[in-house]
Amino acid sequence: MDKEAFKKLTDYLYGKRVFVQTHNFPDPDAIGAGFGFIKLLEHFDIPATLCYVGQIDRVSTRKMTQLCGIKIYAENELPLEMRPGDPVICIDSQKGGGNIKDLPGDEIACIDHHPTIAGIDYLYKDVRKTGSCATLIGEYFRQLGIELEELTATALLYGLKMDTAHFTRGVTPMDIDIFAYLFEKASEPVLTELSTNNMEFGDLKAYGSAIENIILYDKVGFACIPFACPDAQIAVVADFILSLEEVDVAIIYSKRPNGYKFSVRSETPKVDAGRLIAGAIGDIGSGGGHSFMAGGFLPSEGVATLGDFPDNALRERFLKQVK
Repeated sequence: MDKEAFKKLTDYLYGKRVFVQTHNFPDPDAIGAGFGFIKLLEHFDIPATLCYVGQIDRVSTRKMTQLCGIKIYAENELPLEMRPGDPVICIDSQKGGGNIKDLPGDEIACIDHHPTIAGIDYLYKDVRKTGSCATLIGEYFRQLGIELEELTATALLYGLKMDTAHFTRGVTPMDIDIFAYLFEKASEPVLTELSTNNMEFGDLKAYGSAIENIILYDKVGFACIPFACPDAQIAVVADFILSLEEVDVAIIYSKRPNGYKFSVRSETPKVDAGRLIAGAIGDIGSGGGHSFMAGGFLPSEGVATLGDFPDNALRERFLKQVK
C-alpha cells in the first residue's frame, strides 16, 4: 500500500460523513473487506457507514454479518441520509463497473482486486490483482501496525476463503501471506460455524434446474435457470457446473422479469471469463470480471434483440467468442 497516499485520504475524510459502499448484492469478500475498512478508519477517529444496494441473499452471508457483528445497511435503510458531496469509498467494486449503483455521494476512493474498469480519477485508488479484496484490507492492518480485533480478522479471513473458493481460484502469494497473518487472529469457532449449514431450499431448485437443461459444446457448458434467483445463487451453480470433468467453461444465466443475469467461470487459460462475457453481450448488455470469474446482465431490451430463440442466439454469441 502507499502509506503517504493513504494518509492524505484519512486527512481528507476526518470530520466528514463517510460511507463505504460494496458492490450490489454483496458477497462475503465485499462485506468482510468493507467491515475491515470501517474498523481501520475507526483507528483514525473516522466513523463510517457500510452500505450496499440490493439484498444480502445467501444464508452464509447473513450468518456472517450476525456472527461477526457487522452493521451493514441497504440503500433504503441507511441510519443517516447520504447527501451529495458525502465521501464514498468503493470497496470490492469500482464506479462505472455495472455492479454498483451510483448513490448521491461522491466516490472519492476505490479499493478493489478486479481489473480496472474505467479511468476514474479518484482521490485514492488501490486496484491490485489478488484473490480477494479482503487480502488488501488485511495488508493495510499489517503494514500500518494496527491491531486486528478477533471478529474483524475472522470476517476478513472468511471473505478471503470464499472469494478464492478455498484457495482454488485466483490465488496469489499475497493471499497466502495474508491468510497466515489473519489466521493467527481469527476465531476458529466462528469460522467453523460459518462453514456449516450454508444451503437453503432455493439452492436445490436452482441446482436441479441447471442439471436438467445443461448443454455442452466441447468443454463449454451452458445452463439456464428459468426463474429468478439471487446473484450469489447463480454464482454457486456456475461453480458447481465448472466442477464437472467435461466442463472447462461454465456459462449460467437466470431469467428475471427485467432481463437475464449471468455468471461465467473458466478454468482454462485459453478463455478469459471477463473478456468472454464482455464480448458476448457487451453491445446489448454489460459484463466483465476476472479471467477465471465474471458476471453480467442483459436487460429486457437486449433480450428482445436476440429474436424468437434467445437461448440459441446467446449460445452462438458466447461460442463465437470462445473460438
